[in-house]
Amino acid sequence: MTRMAIGTIALVLSFAMPCSAQSQTNAGADSYPSRVVRVMVPAAAGGVTDLVARISADFLSERLKQQFIVINKTGAGGNLATDDVAKSSPDGYTLGVVASGNVVINPYIYKSMPFDAKNDLIPVASLAEAPQVIAVGAKVQANTLKELIALAKDKANGLSYASAGAGSTMHLAGDQFARLAGVQITHVPYRGAAPAVTDIVAGNVQIIPVSIGPIIGFVRSGQIRVLAAASPHRLKALPDVPTTAEAGLPGYEMTTWFGIVAPKGTPANIVATIHDAVQSMLDDPTSVKRLQDNYLELIPMSQAEFARFVGSEFSKWQQVVKESGIQPE
Repeated sequence: MTRMAIGTIALVLSFAMPCSAQSQTNAGADSYPSRVVRVMVPAAAGGVTDLVARISADFLSERLKQQFIVINKTGAGGNLATDDVAKSSPDGYTLGVVASGNVVINPYIYKSMPFDAKNDLIPVASLAEAPQVIAVGAKVQANTLKELIALAKDKANGLSYASAGAGSTMHLAGDQFARLAGVQITHVPYRGAAPAVTDIVAGNVQIIPVSIGPIIGFVRSGQIRVLAAASPHRLKALPDVPTTAEAGLPGYEMTTWFGIVAPKGTPANIVATIHDAVQSMLDDPTSVKRLQDNYLELIPMSQAEFARFVGSEFSKWQQVVKESGIQPE
C-alpha cells in the first residue's frame, strides 16, 4: 500500500509540475511589464528611426507605468541591433523599433544575415511611415514629373540622382523610378541623406528620391522643388503636390515604414499589451503631433494586419533589389 501511495503521489506531481511552471509563465506575462524594457534602435541618435523610437518609448513608459529605454546600436545596416532583438529572451523585455529596410530589404543586400528576418521576429505594431517624394534642385528645368522624365530621356542632359548610399531605400527608389519612367540616370551615393541633400541644393546632382523631413526647409526656401509624392495619397505636409499616379507615373510608390518587433515566441498577451498601447499612442494628440511635426504619417493596423503587411513586403523588396542589379555583399 505504501508503494502504491508513493507511486500515486509521484504520478500526480508529474502532471502538476508542468502546470505549475505554465501558471508561473502566464502570471509573469499577465503582470507585464514589471521591470525596465529595452528598446533597441538600429540607427544613430537623432535620425528619424531614433525619433520614432523615442516618441514611442515616452508614451509606452507613461501608459504601461514602466520604463522603456531606447538603446541605439548601429552597424551592418542595422543588423546588429535587430539581431540582438531576435536572439533575446522572448519575454517582452527586449523590443526593437525598426525601419522597413532593417527587416525586409537587408535579407536581399547582405549575403549573410545573423538572423532570419522572416521567422525570428514578430511584427508587433505599426507606427508611422515616411513616404518618399521625387524632388529636384532649383536649377533643373522641370516643373512637373512629366517634364523631368522628358528631360531625362534626352541623354545629353546627363541627369543623376542622389541617395543615402548603395542599397538604401533612396537608392532603390531612384533605380525603380528610372526603370518605370524608362530613363537612364546616374546613381550618386552619399554617406547619408544630409550630404545628398546638400549636393542637390548646390546643383551637383539633379534628382533626389527622399522623405520630406530632410528637405522641407529647402523646399520652403525655393532651393528644392518637389514634383510628386510616391504615395497613394497626397501628403498632409505638401497638399498641392500630386501623387506619382496623378503626375503620370502610376505604380511608383515608395515609403519607409517604422514598427515594433519582438523575438519569436513572445507570449501573445504581451504582444497584445504592447500593440494596444501603441494604438492608444496613435490616438494621443501629443504623440500624434510629435510624429506629424516631423512629417511622418500614421499607419494604424491591427497586429494581424501588420504581420500580413510585413510578410508581403519581403517579396516586393526582393523583386526591387533583383531588378536593381545590386549584388549582395
